Amino acid sequence: GHCDERGTEEYNLALGERRARAAYEHLVILGVAPERMSLVSFGEEQPVDPGHNETAWAKNRRAEFVVQ
Repeated sequence: GHCDERGTEEYNLALGERRARAAYEHLVILGVAPERMSLVSFGEEQPVDPGHNETAWAKNRRAEFVVQ
């Protein structure tokens, strides 16, 4: 899970984990086996938009899926 730059590093890591867990649990409900997935929180460390405004922050509040 990812967060915008607001909040402390600790808070954003926890928020990113909650965001990732919500997506993970939704995929489990849809039938994806839990052992086929893993959770990672990046907090604010990997912004998709480096801006410092609401538009950038909205883009950076996200969950991403990587298929391997």
